[in-house]
Amino acid sequence: MAVAFTVLMAFGTAPTPLWPLYEARDHFGATTVTVAYASMVVGAAAAFLGLGHLSDRLGRRRIIVPALLVGIVASVVLMAWRDLPGLITGRILNGAGLGLMASTATTYLHDLHHEARPDRTGSVLPGIVATAANLGGLASGPLIAGAAAEWLPAPLITTQAIFTLAMAGCLALVLSTPETVDLELPAAEPPLRFALRPGGRRTFAAAGALGAFAFAILGLISSLGASVLHGTLHTDSHLVAGLAAFLMFGSAAAAQLVLGRLPLPRVMTVGAVVFPVGLVLCAVALYHPALWLYLVAVSLSGAGSGLLFKGGVERAVSVAAPASRAGVLAVFFVVAYLGMGLPSVLFSIALRHFAVQTAMIGFAAVLSCGAVVSVAVALRDRAPGSGALPAQSPGPS
Repeated sequence: MAVAFTVLMAFGTAPTPLWPLYEARDHFGATTVTVAYASMVVGAAAAFLGLGHLSDRLGRRRIIVPALLVGIVASVVLMAWRDLPGLITGRILNGAGLGLMASTATTYLHDLHHEARPDRTGSVLPGIVATAANLGGLASGPLIAGAAAEWLPAPLITTQAIFTLAMAGCLALVLSTPETVDLELPAAEPPLRFALRPGGRRTFAAAGALGAFAFAILGLISSLGASVLHGTLHTDSHLVAGLAAFLMFGSAAAAQLVLGRLPLPRVMTVGAVVFPVGLVLCAVALYHPALWLYLVAVSLSGAGSGLLFKGGVERAVSVAAPASRAGVLAVFFVVAYLGMGLPSVLFSIALRHFAVQTAMIGFAAVLSCGAVVSVAVALRDRAPGSGALPAQSPGPS
């Protein structure tokens, strides 16, 4: 299950170093790249809101298997339909599969661990595995695609073929795993889709804003990072473009795993410091082009993003009504994913009127101020609830 989770999340970010190749093939520019990238967000948001909660009724495996099948269909569409409509359709399907997987996989991993080790209730291992699979997959996708583009022929086809085979293998693995939801039990009352504790609206708004601001830089580097490397840092290597995204997502995972056990205020405070520092260094690396500085900058931005996202999730859970945690998290994730897509589109539009360096300064200023204010509001409103991280966490996505 962890392998399947990793592979499907990697498939979602694999196009990161390939966008310049899609631009050349289909003859479009930066704005269209961000729209194609953001189309995945549409599919993921629809899956989160419309289908993600169904695993409690239909079973975990009955959601994971369709997630992999949708991912396979998406890869086939991307291979066979070689123009812009095919690219957008494939990305929407990619997002739908990713949303189904991310909304169910972490819970399934906790269930499987509990069945295998019932004496280890409360173990942190499933959460660590889920974080590593989720963000590790997001990190490895660009690196795999970058290596394919660097050394293998027909990279747009070869990359999809690699992930098609990998997802097919994962499908066989998942079909051999046991179902952990007892489908013979009478159906319980359907949970409320979205309900907050009294006085929790402002805290939830701040938590959602944290998710959006944290994901905005991930979306920008994932969609336009390769173009920035090519145009400003004069680096044509697809592998380096994949490495930058790998470092960003990998740093997010490492920060969560290393610092995640600190008290929540400290986690969010560290994130609110590291995140702006990384963004400022991104702008400096574009004004004074230096590849090493850019890689350091995206790593720090990713680490700060991971901590802010973790804080946002925990604060959102802390103000959710007990019977509506899944619904509140679904809305939170949709807001976060919108943050991954919309700012990138706005950034690409800004590039029509400003130099990339100027646009990056404005982008960094807005995200930094927004993140700091959101952290201050989220920590000031001490809404009831422990804010413990639930057994359900998607990535950047």
